[in-house]
Amino acid sequence: MPVTAVDTDTDDLTMTLVGDFPAPAGRLWRAFTDPRQLERFWGPPGWPATFTQFDFTVGGRARYEMTSPHGEKSRGAWEFLRIDPENGFEVLDGFVDEEGNLTDELPTMRMTFAFTDTAEGSRLTNTTYFESAEALEQVVAMGAVEGSTMALDQLTAVLSDLRAYAEGKGTRTELISDQHVRITRLIDGPRELVWRAHTEPELMRQWMLGPDGWRMTVCEMDASPGGRYRFAWAPEEGVAGEPFGFDGETLLAERPRRMVTTEHMTDTDYPSTTNDLSLYEEDGATLITTLIEYPDKETRDAVLATGMTDGMEASYARMERVLLG
Repeated sequence: MPVTAVDTDTDDLTMTLVGDFPAPAGRLWRAFTDPRQLERFWGPPGWPATFTQFDFTVGGRARYEMTSPHGEKSRGAWEFLRIDPENGFEVLDGFVDEEGNLTDELPTMRMTFAFTDTAEGSRLTNTTYFESAEALEQVVAMGAVEGSTMALDQLTAVLSDLRAYAEGKGTRTELISDQHVRITRLIDGPRELVWRAHTEPELMRQWMLGPDGWRMTVCEMDASPGGRYRFAWAPEEGVAGEPFGFDGETLLAERPRRMVTTEHMTDTDYPSTTNDLSLYEEDGATLITTLIEYPDKETRDAVLATGMTDGMEASYARMERVLLG
């Protein structure tokens, strides 16, 4: 895990996060000062950020909003107080309303970012200064420690060249928590086409088949928010297995970047999951990231034990071969 320590000090009224990364400090600096790169990790899994303003000058302002899988938004703003190129910067960090005005319900904090080279790469030291113990306790109670740790654990992928990070590694499954799993797969093709492959039934029928020997018998997809979908599969004659299917609702759609859906196994009383799909393109390749939220650890483990990852890899390989080959 890149984050090595998170310490809260009620005497100094600070929260300090330290993380070590396999890249030089200059690369770390660029990740924190380019809003398009910041968007890939500034926000814990399931709450990605969108920076709508980024005036990186002393006295300038940045504004961002983080959107949950259900569409709730948490908005924040930075005022840049100090900029030391390549080494660090300091901001006044606060929660804002839809118009960008600071809110009174939550504290405003001073926050510093320092980047230093190490023998293995670089170190981030992020210190937040609070005006009172009550403000520190309020932010910690909101889950700031856990949220910051999960957000910055996404930074390693940002610092790496996308192809070097994921090409040839197939479909990878990571356990994020008892209820969350992150699945990633690099597709050698443009994001717009990968988005269409996930939302247009005529394309979905060509690749979303799982292991060889299965066919897709139902493919209905409405990718607009509030729309429904239904998929079903059955084995070819002579292939072992029972027909099955999934149905659900589209909760959020931001073409061609993000789509959130529920997923329920048709004709069962199994609980639904929430599937948060995001697409990021770099150098003609698209990283597919799916964050799945399960109701509990038992359901998570039962689903993973079905060989889900292998079935997804077979489908993604077919997508590259059939749609992009």
